[in-house]
Amino acid sequence: MPLFISSFVLAIAFCAPPGVITAETIRRGAARGFVPALFVQFGSLVGDTTWAIIALTGLAFLVQNNIAKIILSLIGMLLMLKLAWDALKDAHHGRELETTSPASTRGDFTNGAFLSLGNPMNIVFWTGLGTTVFASISGKPEPVHFAVFFAGFLSGAILWCFLIAGLVAWGKKFITPNFFRAVNLICGIALGYFALQLGWNLVQNLV
Repeated sequence: MPLFISSFVLAIAFCAPPGVITAETIRRGAARGFVPALFVQFGSLVGDTTWAIIALTGLAFLVQNNIAKIILSLIGMLLMLKLAWDALKDAHHGRELETTSPASTRGDFTNGAFLSLGNPMNIVFWTGLGTTVFASISGKPEPVHFAVFFAGFLSGAILWCFLIAGLVAWGKKFITPNFFRAVNLICGIALGYFALQLGWNLVQNLV
């Protein structure tokens, strides 16, 4: 259950900060409603899942070595702190989304998938996230750990897909710079917490 909850929260922390996927969701949702916005979000899950499999498959083997686990834990902690800092900085200064270009009437799902697959920051995030997940597991990660992790991640990600698509379609008055500043603040705190948790797990393992 702790692994499921952690991956659920991290999924939302990953999906929620405004970026190119959110901008495309707003463009298409504002022009054509709930379903196009939802399909952009669902498409982005294809890229997220692809990057997750690539990163986590490699990390699952590496973290079986104690020295590699320590090095990866340090790298993962630094990556998570960097992402947390970026989110908190955007929360402080605010961030405008570029949503002025016209929305296509086709390819909502495909567009979301390609935007996600083409985002190099995904592999960075999954390296940090994967290290956080596997560093919290005692001994060798088992297939059940993968299943629980993906169940938690997909649950959180799908919940966010419906939430943001619904906000775009029916709650446009809530889609304001202050809304995204609050989202960034919450995500920054969550990512910072998991980075510190990873550091604490590393200290405990060393002691």
